[in-house]
Amino acid sequence: MTSAALTDTQWRGGRVRPLAALRQTGTMAWRSLVSVKHNPLELVDYSITPIMFVFLFTYVFGGQMAGSPQEYLQYALAGIIVQNTLFMSMYTAMALNTDLTKGVFDRLRSLPIARTAPLLGRITADLAKQLWAMLLMIALGTLLGFEITGGVAGFLGATLLLLTFAAAVSWTAVLIGMLAGDAEKVQVFAFTFIFPITFTSSAFVQVDTMPGWLQAWVNVNPVTHLSDAFRGLLLGTPAGSAIMWSLVWAAGITLVFMPLAMRAYRSHTR
Repeated sequence: MTSAALTDTQWRGGRVRPLAALRQTGTMAWRSLVSVKHNPLELVDYSITPIMFVFLFTYVFGGQMAGSPQEYLQYALAGIIVQNTLFMSMYTAMALNTDLTKGVFDRLRSLPIARTAPLLGRITADLAKQLWAMLLMIALGTLLGFEITGGVAGFLGATLLLLTFAAAVSWTAVLIGMLAGDAEKVQVFAFTFIFPITFTSSAFVQVDTMPGWLQAWVNVNPVTHLSDAFRGLLLGTPAGSAIMWSLVWAAGITLVFMPLAMRAYRSHTR
């Protein structure tokens, strides 16, 4: 780069200007999004898998759970979307782990860009993919009979809440991606942690149908709060408490895991 370009992007002493860092983050996010064009298999994770979840839960469990697939879909679609969001957050961990093991960050570190741009760019791109998957699942659910009775405001509120929580969980994914030895270990974590936490919640069944000892955990499970809040906003039913606790959980997860993730990230990019 020329000295003029360096002056445009850096403070004296080598610190990158905030606006330049923001542009660089956008460039890194675009890099991650464009990779879908060169790796069409990513469409399976972000499109085919969400569609499969909606069909399987609706038509396999619907008749048993609610008497008809359409009635169960009205309850379960929110939980299906929340579960898919949590699983997709692990793609951030796997992508970061792959970039580390393949030396991508070593190459990026040699460029005159903000150290955090590749990380924040990856998180931003993955949130865009999360939004795509959520919209796809809601569109499919609508075709199958799901009704958004909460109106436009409820839909926008549900979308914003889900992305806020996904952004918080992304910091746990960053930490896992930095600490895991390889992508396979990230997948092991996803199956041993995310599956239990989603199924021991109100995502797919009513809490009062569970044993009393299990309800004690389900009632404080963050997935329960997020599922109830997301469902309530879409359907226009009371969800103030669930929304508040979802935001509290998101803030708590961010406050705990963001510093740990950034410390692990900096240790890998020195």
